[in-house]
Amino acid sequence: MTAPPGEELARLAALHGVATSYQPSADRTVTASAAAVTRVLAALGVDASAPQAVRAALAAREAELRERLLPPTVVCWSGSPPEALAALPAGSRLHVETEQGESREDETREGVGELPLGVHRLTVTAPDGRTGRAHLVVAPARLPTPAGRSYGLLVQLYSLLSRRSWGMGDLGDLGELAGWAGRTLGAGFVQVNPLHAAVPGSPTDPSPYRPSSRRFPDPVHLRVEDVPEYAYVPDDALRAALLERAGRLREAVLDEGELIDRDAVWQLKRKALELVAHVPLGPGRRAAYCDFLAEQGRALEDHATWCALAEVHGPQWRQWPSALRDPRSAETARARGELMDRVDFHSRLAWLTDEQLTAAQRAAREAGMPVGIVHDLAVGVHPEGADAWAQQEYFAAGMSVGAPPDAFNARGQDWGLPPWRADRLADSGYAPFRRLLRALFRYAGALRIDHVMGLFRLWWVPQGELPTEGAYVRYDAEAMLAVLVLEAARAGATVIGEDLGTVEPGVREALRERGVLGTSVLWFERDWEGDGRPLSPDRWRADCLATATTHDLPSTAARLTGEHVELRDRLGLLTRPLEEERTAAANDTAEWLAELSRLGLLAGAGGGGDASSEEAEVQAVHRFLVRSPARMIGVWLPDGVGDRRPQNLPGTWDQYPNWRLPIADAEGRPVALEQLAASPRLHALMDVLREPGEPVGDGGGEPPGDTVHRPFGGVRGAPSGDAREGA
Repeated sequence: MTAPPGEELARLAALHGVATSYQPSADRTVTASAAAVTRVLAALGVDASAPQAVRAALAAREAELRERLLPPTVVCWSGSPPEALAALPAGSRLHVETEQGESREDETREGVGELPLGVHRLTVTAPDGRTGRAHLVVAPARLPTPAGRSYGLLVQLYSLLSRRSWGMGDLGDLGELAGWAGRTLGAGFVQVNPLHAAVPGSPTDPSPYRPSSRRFPDPVHLRVEDVPEYAYVPDDALRAALLERAGRLREAVLDEGELIDRDAVWQLKRKALELVAHVPLGPGRRAAYCDFLAEQGRALEDHATWCALAEVHGPQWRQWPSALRDPRSAETARARGELMDRVDFHSRLAWLTDEQLTAAQRAAREAGMPVGIVHDLAVGVHPEGADAWAQQEYFAAGMSVGAPPDAFNARGQDWGLPPWRADRLADSGYAPFRRLLRALFRYAGALRIDHVMGLFRLWWVPQGELPTEGAYVRYDAEAMLAVLVLEAARAGATVIGEDLGTVEPGVREALRERGVLGTSVLWFERDWEGDGRPLSPDRWRADCLATATTHDLPSTAARLTGEHVELRDRLGLLTRPLEEERTAAANDTAEWLAELSRLGLLAGAGGGGDASSEEAEVQAVHRFLVRSPARMIGVWLPDGVGDRRPQNLPGTWDQYPNWRLPIADAEGRPVALEQLAASPRLHALMDVLREPGEPVGDGGGEPPGDTVHRPFGGVRGAPSGDAREGA
């Protein structure tokens, strides 16, 4: 049994935002070990290795907090004076340098509340001569509620192949899907998986939730033929050979049933793009590229440098020559100069991908979509990737994000993602977070925040330890939310928080207060504080994206037929005997079908009145979503053609082809984008969302109680040590 923290260690931990206990359920509290707390504090630069060190660190922290006038970052919700200023000594003088370049002397606390939106510099001088400085984030009180209701499609972009793509779905396919869905189906949005840059490897990790960089997109998604310079590649025979190879990759997936081979696709596209890079840019294109380089600045230079160095030394930067592990070293600068052609190549790829992402959003809006493309922000980055190299000062060394043990995963989870240091973020005015959001909002009509609870706290697991030997570290959620709301408001975008799984009290309320939508998945919307039965649609919350399933869950058809249980049994993933699992799954489905029948949603489904057919039941599930007051309703695109296979099966790695499957029909035959657009089954399902009738009620919110639990745990198809809570 590991020893719990002593009183002084617990006080020191609390002053640095480190929790010494957690609640896996509302009626149970677990104490973190002293060893875990000590290692987490060490990652924050606090020595707690011995009793005398604890006492010294505690005294230093208490003195620091006692003497400081301001926290590193102060939040001001527009129109309201910042609470952090209320405790200033009487007679303190305030000076503000605004983001817009204005200088305001002798500002009042009330005047601060009327400042323009932005991140300003605040200086306070107390009567005794003490001075305090802080970043002042002025954000709108809340994001506007999306006008009306919208419905749309959810898809993993790589899985959406057209007869023009090069072996996996690309940004040209995304633009085509958005244009068709907006004009033909009346859809309001298309939500995609994270399109962040991946860490190259042999093979490349196909998971979009463990990227090299969250700020820059992956050029593997480029539609090569849509790059203007591609038409001017002088070697027609070589271009023809590339297209022939691309056709073979595409046909292997769509016609021969092979898995998507991301590495083969990238190898081919890279060859084509290197030819493109030798085509001179025209004056207008050159000017646009230079503007992009200037706007992105050092962040792009660092990213492109990492990409160039990874080509020479491999993608694991901690194994590079020691001087190159520091992005600011003289040796790194020298290597950048020597590799300037490759640095420019990777910079141009980032520009081209940004252009096509922007074009996809433009196509969506031109098709009448009020939202357009909903992009996905992964919760973290790969420890060996470009962001972890370029922003080392902001990541906690020797730590990994995960989840503590709970009722759904007794061993806890380690996701293999280094966490941001809350103290360094606050000291910088959340500069890395601001830059990240601003980059994504360039081409997003809305942004889904994966594991949005991470804005409030994250479970840190010391390297080499089991996930049980971790501790929660708290972030300044108000500051994180203020930055999120500020950047979303500037972009005119909606924000959706993925708040599934175990959610601590107050999180959903705080998100709702600031206009951040939640996520509700039908199968988990039950009265968990009552009889556990399906939650009637009138009791669903309005401020959410409501769906029947996600990329980490069985398709609706698989759940209705019980095929998801058979799949998990074949892979040895069941924790109970097969018959018990079958019975439990059948009972769960039967309860939902009974609720659908009670509400009259099965009658006449599919146009033929056969309420017992699978297609009718899938339609009834979505009729139920329409009955809820949810502001956004998402349809998992594979549900439109009866696909049985999940895109990702939590708890597996090489046992299942996670992130490598094309959309397929009920028989497992791949379905190209052109076939999807002509699918009677998909059209009939989307017609359900256009049926007349109003949603029931205005949203019942969350059931009362302490910690809200939903049986939605598991891993994102990663090996042991890369699991995801509520993923």
